[in-house]
Amino acid sequence: MKRTIPLLITFLVGISLIVAMFVPHDPFHGLDSNFSIFYDVIAVFAFILGGGNLLKVHFNKIQNKRRDWKYSVVTVSGFFLVLGAGLLKIGVPEGWSGGYQASGSLFKYLYDATFQPLQATMFSLLAFFVASASYRAFRAKTKEATILLIAAFIILLRPTPLGFYLTYWLPEPLKFLHIPNLSTWVLSVPNMAGQRAIMIGIALGIVSTSLRLILGIERSYLGGDSS
Repeated sequence: MKRTIPLLITFLVGISLIVAMFVPHDPFHGLDSNFSIFYDVIAVFAFILGGGNLLKVHFNKIQNKRRDWKYSVVTVSGFFLVLGAGLLKIGVPEGWSGGYQASGSLFKYLYDATFQPLQATMFSLLAFFVASASYRAFRAKTKEATILLIAAFIILLRPTPLGFYLTYWLPEPLKFLHIPNLSTWVLSVPNMAGQRAIMIGIALGIVSTSLRLILGIERSYLGGDSS
């Protein structure tokens, strides 16, 4: 019974949303938007559980003084600092009636002065990892790898002054070979074709997975033994 009820709920909700998509009349009209409200409620509890799990893991690490436990102290301190700044609306000019992201609030200051610089730093470091991975991957050993290398080289040169000055002198009949124009063509034609093929594959995967869930074939979300 403990598995039958969740399977029945999944089946009824899945079928109802499918019917609501193809039958835009009452009582199915707007059913998807109504279900999204329940999703928001569940997401709130998921955030609470996620925060509780975060605190549990790091408090346990601090208590047992495991390796790099000092970083856990920073994580927990930052968690409570930002949480308190948002819940108590510290520094909000309008007080409790204002938004926690209002200009001048402590939450806004912490976001602008801490999170954004850290995010920019992480993406800056990521650029070096991407460049290193590209150097290892883009080796013209085959015809396909050579085409990929040339396309990547054109795209990388597009936003740089070098990409403009390398081909700006081309005559009008050959303007399509100008790197900014050529990179636009690469992004809008072959790249878009690849993206559409990937999106079609993803859509088919979502359909097949959804049907497995609705029909009760896939039961891993129930936890434990999926049989």
